[in-house]
Amino acid sequence: MNPSTQSRSTNASVRSAISPFESAIPARSIWQLVSSIGLYVAAWAAMLSLIQVSFFLALALAVPTGALLVRIFILQHDCGHGSLFASRFANNVVGNFCGLLTLTPYANWRRHHAGHHRIWNNLDRRQSGTDFYSACLTVKEYRALPWHRRFFYRALRHPVVAHVILPPLIFMLLYRLPFDTPTDWKRERRSVHLTNAALVALFLGLGLLLGTWQVLTVQIMIIVVASIIGVWLFALQHRFDGAVWVRQAQWSYSEASLQGSSCLRLPRVLQWFTGNIGFHHVHHLAPRVPNYRLQACHEAVPALRARTQISLASGLRSVLLSLWDEEAGRMVDFSHRRPALADVAAGKRPAR
Repeated sequence: MNPSTQSRSTNASVRSAISPFESAIPARSIWQLVSSIGLYVAAWAAMLSLIQVSFFLALALAVPTGALLVRIFILQHDCGHGSLFASRFANNVVGNFCGLLTLTPYANWRRHHAGHHRIWNNLDRRQSGTDFYSACLTVKEYRALPWHRRFFYRALRHPVVAHVILPPLIFMLLYRLPFDTPTDWKRERRSVHLTNAALVALFLGLGLLLGTWQVLTVQIMIIVVASIIGVWLFALQHRFDGAVWVRQAQWSYSEASLQGSSCLRLPRVLQWFTGNIGFHHVHHLAPRVPNYRLQACHEAVPALRARTQISLASGLRSVLLSLWDEEAGRMVDFSHRRPALADVAAGKRPAR
């Protein structure tokens, strides 16, 4: 059997093993939706009460509340892939509702995200704009830029800028515009404006009922926390120590899933808040697997378990990785070094 035939046979075997996990379990989906949104609303209300007593107590509660909003975004994400419910209508209704909570125009985000799933870790099909956190330049491309563009590229990807300052601005401001959306995507552009109108009505009503300053302050604190966590997760999923980026001629869907998407193992409580999205290699290989079945799928299929896992500490260091070194075949920082070399030396992962 030649290598290409063997690879197709292996892929078919893996796909067959994954197939049983690709169906939603209605009771679990409904429970996730009710419990996650219920806890979020309760935490949001608690913050609103606390802020009238102590701003700092409310700020402390913003951390778990923001993490709950990340979980709600994962439910929205599942809806976008048609995996939370079997019904397309149910997925779209729930996705749009979750989009109001996450300040995300659902239909617009869904189509952009579908584009990401077609091209990730492909050096010949990188996008700009909405793909800012999952794309990167090669070392050679970066060096070829004029000094002012190198400065701009590097400044935008400084960890403080890219992972603290920009995430809240993306969700609060950039998502209010049909940014990077072609003019012929009429439904998607309309979703941006309808979402904005619904948000104005929602927060105007809450402000009149509960106090404008209190409502806006609570919401801003939550969005800041949730966006920082969510953007870090998204960036980590394709720019990490051990990721593989290739040219179109070598790119394949299955290999990009297993070698170009991370397997992040988090403590159980953080795994719950992030909706198992750390098993991102499984998600990219089979987007129809609901979030609550990703771990079971990972553990049931040997080819998925063989994927090198990354730790939380390694994931936090990954914010420094902004360039792909084609010659060395690895992600590097702007000094063209690999920050996680200590992991290799310690035997935690094989050197590439």
